[in-house]
Amino acid sequence: MLCVWLATSINFVLPRLQPRRGAPNPNFSGELWQQYLTYLPNSLRLDFGQSSAFYPNRVNDVIAAALPWTVALLVTASLIAWIVGCLLGALMGWPGAPALVRFIGLPIMALQALPFYLFGLLLMALFVFRLGLFPLTGGYTGGTFPELSVDFALDILHHSILPGLSIVLVALGGFALMTRGLVVSTLEEDFMVLARAKGLHGRTIFLRYALRNVLLPQVTALGLSLGQIVSGAVLVEQVFGYPGIGRLLTLSIRYSDFNLLGGVAFLIVVGVSLATLVLDLLCPLVDPRIQANRP
Repeated sequence: MLCVWLATSINFVLPRLQPRRGAPNPNFSGELWQQYLTYLPNSLRLDFGQSSAFYPNRVNDVIAAALPWTVALLVTASLIAWIVGCLLGALMGWPGAPALVRFIGLPIMALQALPFYLFGLLLMALFVFRLGLFPLTGGYTGGTFPELSVDFALDILHHSILPGLSIVLVALGGFALMTRGLVVSTLEEDFMVLARAKGLHGRTIFLRYALRNVLLPQVTALGLSLGQIVSGAVLVEQVFGYPGIGRLLTLSIRYSDFNLLGGVAFLIVVGVSLATLVLDLLCPLVDPRIQANRP
């Protein structure tokens, strides 16, 4: 709650301190404090008023229309990056893994140094402008009427591949690098030596001993990386013109729509906080030794 309150308060103050067209910077006057005292309880009630950029629509309605796009993109991309990254990193750190894994893994791990949006621009330059395999912008083909059909679903999937890849491949490299280091550090642990001494199959040792023991810190790492993924997805959505929360955040800043900016920022902070809490609650399921009721 403290994190949500601090982020909400900072989000209220900073936009109102920026220079306005032809007007001086607003100070902490009584009027500003009155706005804050109104803004805070309204935020807790999820009432952000009307959007000036999409007037007369209310902020909640505007966010509700964009939220499914971002949730589908982020949840899918984050889970794919985490699962594939953990498996790839574990294989890279495991003795006797195929050489092809290391050949593929090293370039992928290097991608983590790139920002999401920059890698998205590189993908756009190759697959849109040079090869013409994917559309330039949008969540679906312009002029198409949204409907519940296979063709429309495939159209959405076609438009979301490049934004999703720009997030998956960059985030995947970070998870792979961390998992590789964790697996290497567990190879000489006592339980690994005992498993090999018992003559267990290599696949069993890899899956039930090595991989399972590195999943716990990786679950925590997924929670910590969500903030970075969300912030990077904002720019990715802007680059590809994706109709999600990132586009709303950009428009709210461009048009000084404080109500929409506050609503989007509040949603992002609460969403990341809740996701991190859920992942922390899942940790005892991965490793029962950390259950709170055990001494």
